Amino acid sequence: MTTAHEFGGIPNPAPARLSVGIVSAGRVGTALGEALERVGHIVSAVSAPSSTSRARAARRLPEAAIREPAAVAAHAELLILAVPDTVLAQCVEGLAPLVNPSAIVLHTSGATGVGVLAPLSVRGCTTVAFHPAMTFVDAPEDTDRLRSACVGVTAVDEVGYAVGQALAIELGAEPVRVREDARALYHAALSHGANHLVALIDDAVAALTVALDGGAHQDSVGGPAAGLPERVLGPLARAALENALRSGPAALTGPAARGDADTVRRHRAALDAVDPPIAAAYRAQSRRAASQSGTLSILDTVLKPQP
Repeated sequence: MTTAHEFGGIPNPAPARLSVGIVSAGRVGTALGEALERVGHIVSAVSAPSSTSRARAARRLPEAAIREPAAVAAHAELLILAVPDTVLAQCVEGLAPLVNPSAIVLHTSGATGVGVLAPLSVRGCTTVAFHPAMTFVDAPEDTDRLRSACVGVTAVDEVGYAVGQALAIELGAEPVRVREDARALYHAALSHGANHLVALIDDAVAALTVALDGGAHQDSVGGPAAGLPERVLGPLARAALENALRSGPAALTGPAARGDADTVRRHRAALDAVDPPIAAAYRAQSRRAASQSGTLSILDTVLKPQP
């Protein structure tokens, strides 16, 4: 499988066309399968335990046979374990005796390192923790977004790193080495920055919907202004994200960053009237913003939880 291409001085096996097996055809596994097929690999078989995953596989990986996990594992040159974290170790234990010792085996868990694949490593498999740092929503853009994503790679040795890095580059992604002992922190940071951002935006849209007359505003031709809260918030949120990624806490603006206790107090009261959990989340995040801005001593009283 090795070629004349090299990555970091180690022969790079990734350019060889591989027969890919995926366990299972969830959002992540399907997107990776599509991306690998785009660069010439062949997804020969997938496991799809639910009617939803079978429909997804038929739609997005139509040439792949739907097989039981054992059959998928036995014939794959590149085996992708895209299963929930809660069943990953059990999946590895069950499939390890069936996998070809020359196979490359990846799992896609963000919080789990390569150690969970040890039963495969001792058989001779090249094992890699291969986590695309991207959100997957079961849509065609999932595959497209992989080209702009980073992939957290953890491996047992330099050969494993070379394989994982080369596969990420082949997909158009940027490989990033993550230490085995840092996987949980790596994934926590991503979850905090992405999943909690979704919750934050959803809360903001809910409050805006009430503020804008419950969505009763009309557009320029007199009809209901559908999506108005999202249109109001979208440009501001996108600019804030870009500023934060570029400038860090220096990008903070607003009353918490200014130490404006009166405005923060009125914000809390207004949000509490709409939905107390939103007000509680606002308080917690305002407290963090004040800490980052050096204004917490001014706002400490107003940002304490209500009894």
